Amino acid sequence: MKHPQKLAVELDEQSLTYCELLYYVQVLSFSLLNEYLITPGEVVCQCVERSLSMVIGIMAIEMVGGIYCPLSPRDPQHRVQALVKQSQSHLVLVHYLTKIKFDHDIVSLDIDSILIVNNMKRNIDIDELSSIKVTLDDLAYIIFTSGSTGIPKAVQVRHTNFIEFMYSLIYGHVVNAKDTILQIARCSYDAHVQDIMGTFMMGSSLIMLHPRGIMDFDCLASVFKEKNITCITTVPTIIQNFFTYLQQQNYRTVTQYLRSVCSAGEPCSLKLINIISNTVTHSCRLWNIYGPAETTIACTFYLFDNTMKTKSFPIGRPLSNYQNLTLDQFSQSVFIDQEGELCVGGVGVFAGYLGRDDLTAKALLEIDGQLFYRTGDLVTMDDNGLLHYQGRKDHQIKLHGQRIELGEIERCLLNISSISACVVMKWNDDYLVAYVQSSHVNEEQLRQHCQSHLPPHMIPSIFVILDKLPLNQNGKIDRKLLPPPNFSSMHLTNHEELLLQMNETEIIIHHIWCDILKQKQILVDTNLFSIGGHSLIIMQLFHRYKTQFHLKTNSLSIGSLFQHPTIVDHAQLIYHTMNVTQHINDHHWSSLHIIKAKASFAQERIYLDEQIRFSSSNNSNMYAIPMIYRISCINDNLSISRLQHAFQFVILKHQALRTALYLDMNGVIVQNCLEANTLINDKKSSEFSMINLGEDGNEKNEIMKEILNQSDLFDLSKGHV
Repeated sequence: MKHPQKLAVELDEQSLTYCELLYYVQVLSFSLLNEYLITPGEVVCQCVERSLSMVIGIMAIEMVGGIYCPLSPRDPQHRVQALVKQSQSHLVLVHYLTKIKFDHDIVSLDIDSILIVNNMKRNIDIDELSSIKVTLDDLAYIIFTSGSTGIPKAVQVRHTNFIEFMYSLIYGHVVNAKDTILQIARCSYDAHVQDIMGTFMMGSSLIMLHPRGIMDFDCLASVFKEKNITCITTVPTIIQNFFTYLQQQNYRTVTQYLRSVCSAGEPCSLKLINIISNTVTHSCRLWNIYGPAETTIACTFYLFDNTMKTKSFPIGRPLSNYQNLTLDQFSQSVFIDQEGELCVGGVGVFAGYLGRDDLTAKALLEIDGQLFYRTGDLVTMDDNGLLHYQGRKDHQIKLHGQRIELGEIERCLLNISSISACVVMKWNDDYLVAYVQSSHVNEEQLRQHCQSHLPPHMIPSIFVILDKLPLNQNGKIDRKLLPPPNFSSMHLTNHEELLLQMNETEIIIHHIWCDILKQKQILVDTNLFSIGGHSLIIMQLFHRYKTQFHLKTNSLSIGSLFQHPTIVDHAQLIYHTMNVTQHINDHHWSSLHIIKAKASFAQERIYLDEQIRFSSSNNSNMYAIPMIYRISCINDNLSISRLQHAFQFVILKHQALRTALYLDMNGVIVQNCLEANTLINDKKSSEFSMINLGEDGNEKNEIMKEILNQSDLFDLSKGHV
């Protein structure tokens, strides 16, 4: 290991060096090998929220030669269980928030339960881990993408695919070993593999966000400032909204270390370039990254050059060791500026779809002995050899960076017996609209069915129920004749009557909703997600509320806006937030205390040190640092009681000095902030003894030695720190 003490990963106050990360990964790997009998080439699923446990789980799966298969915690239970069976996995790594998603017939392992003191004490056979054989042609991970047949497709990626892809990014100067990379992508995006495994492959440092941290721009800005972020990869919508926020708040300096911004997952606009140029005051490279999962995350890139005049923002040229062909319907190369399907060859071409050789055969094209992946994307090439994205040749779409086969949503809806026909379309590049042919179903039934079978990003925002869908001359559904979606609240009442029914807060929120959603009027009890709302809309509302109502940082949570998605609900949340904030401001001496919680990784390390490394009597005083101070006082009269009260005040003020660490009944290390009186009444923590010292220095040393030899001098379980 080149840099064992270098920061590997950090999330809030929790951090791991490369040496510490390796140790935790080895502990989990040893358990996977010996207790769950995982063998090289076996698929291991993981369903964990963004955390250090997520990182440890990924790397442990790879260490034992397993195939990493991520499952999104946001997906409904029915879906994640179906994906486990489709992946042919016999084990799912979880944590306490996600274990309830899996029935008892699916074997699940709580990662945190392995990383406890009982397992950390045992010896790890490094030779056993070192003997595992993995080749470059073995599979590294599987990522599920939307499938037009109604069943998601499992894209298989080899180790050589991923390694060569990372080398291509490094060779193109997109990322390097000195970077501090911000991990933004959810595990449903294959970009999270680049963020995590790619960072450790280079030896860079990874900074992680909370699961909804990307939506809180105050939090995001502070992370940029405090962690010196140099590189990010995310969808252009998030980049544009965040940099617009930085402009509005005059926070331009928080990006002073940022050198590389990678826009991926959606078409990039010239507007985004202008926003970044006006926000970042130093030299920062903006990359447009393109590529489906079947080409290993990305296959083309373009570095924005403001001196080059182009008709649109290009997706650029192939990464090194990739090849691109633009073919017509007869598999012949097209001319410059002529539209054709992009086919990608080279080191990134995937190993096929798991268990679907029929789909693999359709997706791959062999030319001169080399395999090319048919992307289904239409592109043109300009005179400079740059590729420009023109759309799709089928009904697959990208929405907020997520690849969606509309056929999968349609087949899900057609499983409802009362629906005889269905069409799903992308509307205004912003949300999904489902047109269903039925006379015995309502919108709420449709939404509930989708919520129980589809991931959140695939649930239509609007359902249009028709007695009969329009047909063309061939008897097929004519998409061009489908009516535009009508929002449920648009024709229910007039604008004046609507405003009369609202209080002042609701009127302000109503104006914000109408502005963001481009509507004239919206009823106060209308569900945001039924009129085109989605996560990015929630994010915009969140920041408009904070500005409009002058809300304090962390006083309002994005999660609560998701859970209560109406104008009335949002007004009540804001009213409550403002009142609570005012109450705290009026009584500034009050504070909110967390009495008991799961220990952080840093606290776990301290606890494990005490239990393992310093458990013997010879090492019990390892944390104690004895020092002698001379206290000057009037007439040499020292008040022991006043000195004792001073120490008690310090203990009362600082929770860290009275926090105990111990194992609970479930074997989890917890932190418990003890009551101040508990420690104050404990003689070991607060009692003073009087000793008259002479000038003999040996006497002082003997007293120190006597103190250090006390076996319970340092006891975390009792808060003796």
